[in-house]
Amino acid sequence: MRIIEAQKVREGDLRFHINRTLAGVIGLAVLMGCSSLPSRYVQQAEPGVTLTSLTESPEAYQGKTVILGGVVVDQKQDDQRLWLHLKNRPLDKDYRPHRPTVNAGLEAGLYWVVVSNASALPPKWKHWTRVTVVGRVANQKEVASSIAPTTEPVLTLLFMRGWTMGQAQQGGAWEESVDANYLLSVPEGLHGE
Repeated sequence: MRIIEAQKVREGDLRFHINRTLAGVIGLAVLMGCSSLPSRYVQQAEPGVTLTSLTESPEAYQGKTVILGGVVVDQKQDDQRLWLHLKNRPLDKDYRPHRPTVNAGLEAGLYWVVVSNASALPPKWKHWTRVTVVGRVANQKEVASSIAPTTEPVLTLLFMRGWTMGQAQQGGAWEESVDANYLLSVPEGLHGE
């Protein structure tokens, strides 16, 4: 009789530990899924970059990945590229943009985001009230055009998360699907000669 009771206690303990472990795994998965950005971009990005630091020393960040928040205030089409002019919005710890406490100085400034394939943006992107942008800092002199002045930072868009009205509502996301580092090429001499 005691052997049967001891076995039931062990089975109960085992179920308890399995349930607790499963709840922990599910909780961790939920927390990781709540992040507003894919972790690979957070890992790639230069930590602590602000619009002020980009504006004051753009050459220090040229070619590097940064994360900024903003509100789209204007858009211009240039061939296949779409130029988005954004008013900066500070990001919280979850990379969600918010209104600044002080609406003056360089942090209240503007920056440009270049979207290489505008037709790939989700149809509802124009309804996003705020965006979180992951972009590569472009050489301002190389991308300067009649659309974007060279005085404001220019990012080449890698990823964008849109937010609709309300704190917790997400509007959607867009990600550059072609990475120039992984484009297929045919070696010289193999073009069917």
